[in-house]
Order: sequence, then C-alpha cells, then structure tokens
Amino acid sequence: MKEKETVSLLITGAWVLTQNPDREVFSPGAVALKGDEIAAVGPAAALQQNYAAAKVLDYPQGLIIPGLINAHTHAAMSLFRGLADDLPLKEWLTDHIFPAERRLNGDFVYWGTKLAVAEMLLSGTTTFCDMYLWAEQVARAAAETGIRAVVGEVLYDFPSPNYGPPAAGLAYSEELVRAYQDHPRVGAAIQPHAVYTCSPDLLQQCGDLAARLDTRLIIHLAETRQEVADCRAKYGTTPVGHLHRLGLLTSRLLADHGVFLTAEDQELLAAAGAAVAHCPESNMKLASGIAPVAALLARGATVGLGTDGCASNNNLDLLQEMDTAAKLQKVQTLDPTALPAAAALDLATRNGARVLGLEKKVGALMPGLKGDLVVIDLDRPHLTPMYDPYSHLVYAATGADVQTVVVHGEVVVQDRRLLALDLEETMARARELAQEVKK
Repeated sequence: MKEKETVSLLITGAWVLTQNPDREVFSPGAVALKGDEIAAVGPAAALQQNYAAAKVLDYPQGLIIPGLINAHTHAAMSLFRGLADDLPLKEWLTDHIFPAERRLNGDFVYWGTKLAVAEMLLSGTTTFCDMYLWAEQVARAAAETGIRAVVGEVLYDFPSPNYGPPAAGLAYSEELVRAYQDHPRVGAAIQPHAVYTCSPDLLQQCGDLAARLDTRLIIHLAETRQEVADCRAKYGTTPVGHLHRLGLLTSRLLADHGVFLTAEDQELLAAAGAAVAHCPESNMKLASGIAPVAALLARGATVGLGTDGCASNNNLDLLQEMDTAAKLQKVQTLDPTALPAAAALDLATRNGARVLGLEKKVGALMPGLKGDLVVIDLDRPHLTPMYDPYSHLVYAATGADVQTVVVHGEVVVQDRRLLALDLEETMARARELAQEVKK
C-alpha cells in the first residue's frame, strides 16, 4: 500500500470552486496545503486517501473558494465610516475628507487599518490593495495580521500631512517598495491620487519610478463626469487619453474606478494591457455612475473588484460587491446575461490577482499557488437548497456566511472566530479614535 504524503492542512467541503484555467469544480472536494502552498486540489475521497494531514478541517456543508481579492480600498477610512454620507464626490472629498485627513497621524492609520483587516478577513477577503497616507502603518498592520496586501502612499501635487512636499512623497514611496520587496505577503506600489490632483510632471515621475522599481502604478481614473470634463478642458483629452500621451498606459497601470470611459478609452486600456479596479457600490453611493465592465471585458481588458474605502461604501464585504457588480451590468445593458455569476466571481479572484500582478501566487486553487482560501457555510436558510454554487455565492451569500479563512497556509479565521488579531482591542481603539474625529 502506497504511503500517504504528509501535508500540514487538509480542508474538505461539499464543493470546491477552483477558479483554475479549466474551471474545475469538485463535489465533494478538498484542498491539501503543505506549508504556505497548495499541494493538491481534487475530490475529497482521493485527497483523504493520498494525504496524511497534521490538521484536518472538515466542512460537510462548506463551499471552498479561493481567497477574495479587494483590488481597491483605503483601509484606514474604516474610522470615517458614516462621517459624511449622501454628498457629491467633490464636496465629500474637499469639504470633509481632505480636512479630516489633515489631522491624521500614523497611529490613526495603523488602528484604522487593523479594524478594516478584521472586517475583510471575517468576510472572506484575503488580499487587499490599499492607497492611503502613512502607508508604512498600513503595511505594518497587514504584516502583523496575516493578510496579504499591496500598499502605497497616496501622492499629490500639494503637501501631504505625512511626508510633506511631492518630492519627499516619491522618496517615501521608493523606500516603502524597497522595504517590502522580499516580504512573503506584503508589497508596495506607486500610487498618484488622480489626474486632477497630480501635475503631468508628477505623474511622469511616478511612472518612471514604478518602471524602475518594477511595480504597479495605481491611480484613480475617470471616476466622475466632472473629472473627464475638467481634463478635456485642461488637456484636450480624456483622463485615459492624458495618461496615454504621457506614456503611462502600460501593463503595470491599474486604473481605479474607470466609470466614464469612451469606446476609444476602453480600446486604449485593453491594447496597453492596463487594468481597471471596479468599485460599484462606492460609485453608486457617490452617484458617480456605472463603469462599463461588460464592455471592457468584451474588449479583453482585465477588470478586478474593489470596495473603495468605508467612507464611501460603507462596508468591505466583497461578496456583496460581486452581487452589486453583476446586477448593475444587467441593468446598464438591459441584458440579463451580462456579467453572469461565474464572471463576477472572476473579478474578485482570478482577475483580482492579475490586476495586482499576483496571478502566480493567488486567485485560484491550484498546486503551487499560495494557500489562500475561504470556506462559505452553506448550512443556512438563504443558501438552501443548492443548485448552482456560483449563483449562490454571488446572488445569495454575504460576508456573514464566511466560516473559515486561510491566508498563506495559516488559518486566520476558524468557525467565525478571528485568530489573526485581538478584535476587542482593535474595536476599543477605534472607538477612542472616533472621539478625536468628532472633535
């Protein structure tokens, strides 16, 4: 009899959606992990027969999926949740958010990020991409809590409350990228805020730095009709056209939002291999519009899914975000087949990995990729009975149905208990900091 191979963790469930190139589904299925990597994925009986695990987690009513990837957020803004709701983007940003941010410090960002990480892990997000101030504190919180992250300091033409003048911001960003270039879970990118807050010269400097450091260039782009109108008035072209003229439309570019994109913009993005992070609920709440996701995908562009920050969403539940994304495309196109459930899951898994340059690490359940996965509890009234796991996942499940979460081979949430950080301490500090915000 063949001796069983030893693995560190074996997780079995009623279903496994692999999201691999063949889109294999196993029912019942299992995932075997050896250290931080996936050793095998397949039918539960076969893996139980072939592997001896140091630890076994069995979920007879569990749906196992790859860890979800939040392609755009501002994690520390969890402490601004509900601060200035029901306002237009420009007024919200210039009259409320920017003034509040001028009084921030690293401690605020650290605890705000830990609060966001708690929310994300408990709702199935295992990777997030963050743009904010005091990014070293975002990176620190991510490193301590076990989540995977791509972080970056937001860069502007005007002085930042963190680093001061723009030149110092570029130096700060380079130092951050270098500091985390060998970290197993946390990396950094170059992140200018937007075309309306960054001069062409600053944008080109950011592009040059991202190319030199071989990392992502991430920017808010074409989020509102006003942004596009202002860009046309100032530069004679759309925000996408503006970046194209500056030589910044490349495969390292990630455009956050991409709501107002002409057909030419979409073609330029697709041809360049640039990606878009779609944030449907934030775009709805700020009345920005609906991004042409189905059209972008049809043109071959890569689109990931993000929540944006809690000040404009107001939660970080990526399962709900998938539901919203799918339904908005159907409403926008008047086509019920637009962005079907499986494609919506792609946005938060395979595509999310690609837009962040992490497709060789995460985004699917395959041998050799990192052990990032989520177990959804199907033993719930609203998830019974089960006909199609993709439909249930996108149209019926929420973050509250997440049972267990594994990142980099480590169990960080087990049976709805957060193991990766002290939740009581984090929430207590958040309440204290909220008093400072009120003042």
